[in-house]
Amino acid sequence: MDFGIFTFGELSRNAAGHALSPRQRLADIIELARLADQAGMRFLGLGEHHRRDFALSAPEIVLAAVARETTHLRLSTAVTVLSTHDPVRLFEQFATLDLVSGGRAEIIAGRGAFIESYPLFGYDTADYDALFDEKLRMLLELRDNASLDWQGTLTQTIAGMDIAPRPLQEKLPIWVGVGGTPASFARAGRLGLPLFVALLSGPERFRRLVELYRHTAAEAGHDAAALPVGAGGHFYVAPTSQQARDTFYPYYRAYFEQNMPRPVDHFPRSTFDDWSEPGGGLLVGSPQQVVDKLLNIQEALGTSRYMAQIGLGGLPFAETARSIELLATEIIPAVNREIQAPAPA
Repeated sequence: MDFGIFTFGELSRNAAGHALSPRQRLADIIELARLADQAGMRFLGLGEHHRRDFALSAPEIVLAAVARETTHLRLSTAVTVLSTHDPVRLFEQFATLDLVSGGRAEIIAGRGAFIESYPLFGYDTADYDALFDEKLRMLLELRDNASLDWQGTLTQTIAGMDIAPRPLQEKLPIWVGVGGTPASFARAGRLGLPLFVALLSGPERFRRLVELYRHTAAEAGHDAAALPVGAGGHFYVAPTSQQARDTFYPYYRAYFEQNMPRPVDHFPRSTFDDWSEPGGGLLVGSPQQVVDKLLNIQEALGTSRYMAQIGLGGLPFAETARSIELLATEIIPAVNREIQAPAPA
């Protein structure tokens, strides 16, 4: 299984009411990407939000900066809110990123749990799904054709115009990011696109949805077994379970109380501890506990990629860096040993 990290670049306030500046947060993200690249990670994903409590509204620009500091990381969004983008401009930006990075660009396209971009860019949330559906089909046409003929309904109409520049990769990878809506899984399968699942709960909830994805893909004539499935979720690891929980809880609480689409008034420690248990979706604990959870995810969903959401709630840079180090040196080797080990007779 391949591993990577992602972040939304949130600007959570600490107990004294202070948050990192956007400048410092972006500098930290670039440095964490450099550390992840040196540690042998395969992917970096950057989210997209358009609120004052997030530093990342233009992830492609930050990814371009990261490209100059790294060698191996594949560079992706997590996710691009495609419904409120112009697909032509988006493709041009990521084709350019692909050229700058030497062929490492990807897009994870989603509808977005945060909806502030709809009024900001002049879109109606009543068209939430229809916009995504049409723009995703348009983006795939842009990927596959250097000259585009397109008849738009919610998008522009294009009559045989050049789409340039073209990426270095023969086909720019486009994944579909999904939450828990069955229609979203089915659409990704029908189009034969790689799937990225946001795990905010345990993997058992998503087992049948991923089966629906593969079944729909096979019915549409795609090789379902060859389609990659990735997953990602909230992550923090420390040498012991107690240390991980005690260190991370105040920051995770801040994230839920400040940065969610609908912030909560209070996020209790009891809920945090329940989510951290073996059946929960929160990957917080000792290296062995996180290994066990990752193996459960892989067994349930058949994942070939996992992306850990790091640094939530204003977790200090040093703690985030140590967590990435444990992921690289202890967790990834252990998971891949278990996956590659022959089954008992």
